[in-house]
Amino acid sequence: MGSRLRPYMSDNGPLILDGGLATELEAQGRNLQGDPLWSARLLCTNPQAIRDVHYRFLLSGADVITTATYQASITGFITHLDVSSESARELLMSGVHLAKESVQRFVSESYPTGQRHSLVAGSVGPYGAFLHNGSEYTGAYAEEMSIEELKVWHRPQVDCLAAAGADLIAFETIPSLKEAKALVELLREFPNSKAWLSFSCKDGRCISDGSLFTDAVQIANRSTQLVAVGVNCCSPALVEPLLDSAGTLRSPDMSWVVYPNSGEEWDTERGWLTSEKTSALKPELCCTWMKQGAALIGGCCRIGPTHIRELRQQLKGCTSPAPAVKI
Repeated sequence: MGSRLRPYMSDNGPLILDGGLATELEAQGRNLQGDPLWSARLLCTNPQAIRDVHYRFLLSGADVITTATYQASITGFITHLDVSSESARELLMSGVHLAKESVQRFVSESYPTGQRHSLVAGSVGPYGAFLHNGSEYTGAYAEEMSIEELKVWHRPQVDCLAAAGADLIAFETIPSLKEAKALVELLREFPNSKAWLSFSCKDGRCISDGSLFTDAVQIANRSTQLVAVGVNCCSPALVEPLLDSAGTLRSPDMSWVVYPNSGEEWDTERGWLTSEKTSALKPELCCTWMKQGAALIGGCCRIGPTHIRELRQQLKGCTSPAPAVKI
């Protein structure tokens, strides 16, 4: 485990992340498919639905819950909800507040003596998520943008999440080296914030824009504020070779963060192509990731609370969540 993650933990880990927030919202009857704001719309229209999903993941054993802000942005809220800039900022910050309220409810009901404190990670998705044209899976947009332009885009979102008190910032599903460089530089403007940087990947060696994962890890190594670097929303089968490819390059101060999807196929027009196969978060894979140095492990799309409970049982050997240290 990297030394930067130790202040967040009370045992030898790993910290269990939650699963797909949108997956569980859709399972509860919310129609998010095709929405340019995705689950972030519910920050405005149905915040209680978000609280409830956070709570279910906490009950299932998640040590870290991630805010419903992956596809949220000041510009997106202004455009699609017809709100003011200030209201958009308040909505974005509410993602952290809702998560913290869910944590408070969980702790007060399940740990009344206060010996547990779960963590809230403020989700920051790639610029391509705002474009809503599938480019978040290729990173093609970065070719036409400068690092400064990407920093300008992401700055308001990071500012809101940090100001609202997120324990960590989750830069996730990042498809390109250029966007990763921009985020690492931007993070320096928030010296009191810690984060993880997680990439989407196309195969066992490359991130989504075709760059080597080894190069992505070397970019992460430039930051003293990153507690972890890794992969998310890829097939579980890709995780081991990706981590292997860069195992000697990861800074000893950092850990791996790993939260793949179910391994099912995504179609930009039809959505997830359902499969009869069960979640591929298999015990042997998860244990291998731990041995490779993963200290933050969870799930992404198509991974629900039941999967997270099973994951915790596999990695912790019990159903009761081990407390993380309050920060």
